[in-house]
Formats: sequence, C-alpha cells, structure tokens
Amino acid sequence: MSRLSLNRRLVLEAQVPQPDGAGGESRSWVRVGDIWADVTARRGRRLGRGGIAVSRGVYVVTVRGAPVGDPARPLPQQRFREGTRVYQIQSVAEQDAQGRYLACLTHEEVAV
Repeated sequence: MSRLSLNRRLVLEAQVPQPDGAGGESRSWVRVGDIWADVTARRGRRLGRGGIAVSRGVYVVTVRGAPVGDPARPLPQQRFREGTRVYQIQSVAEQDAQGRYLACLTHEEVAV
C-alpha cells in the first residue's frame, strides 16, 4: 500500500426525510461530520444524460477506519462534499487487514 496523505477535509453528508407539509416527505442532505481523506482519481468518462453531456469520474476516497455502526464510518448512499464538488459513495471496505483505513469507492458527475 502506498503512503497515504489524508490532507483533504471533506464533509460527510447523509440524506434524511423531511415532512413536506402535505403528508408526504422530501429528502435533504445534512452534515454528519468532517473527515480528513486521501482522494485518488481512478477513471472517467463522458456520458449523455437526457440530452446533456455529463463527465463522470470514479474516485477512491480513503479515510481513517471506524467500526461498523460508528457515525464516523461512511456508508453507501451517503456522500462527501468538498466545496461545490460532491462524491457519491458507492461502497465502503477496509483497506487493510487491521481496519486502519477505509476505501470508499465514489463517483462525481459534472455537466459539461
């Protein structure tokens, strides 16, 4: 494993239901906490979505390990935010046998 540099401060966000006032609900993103991470680009491609060109990048976001059930442990369906950039979490796995680091496979989509 190459040396990690947890030098990017990301905001971990989770989606929560909010009453819409009409008996239903909408969803909004709330801050879970700040996490220091190493962000590594893996691949990218250009897609067409509804007539709009979209650039999709795949990234591995590596963070310090946290036990299952700990609020500091990222989960699929959560996301990382870095300013205006948003990384949707697809999967989370221990990067080493000791569980010191978690590798989060993420993607970012940007209209081009």
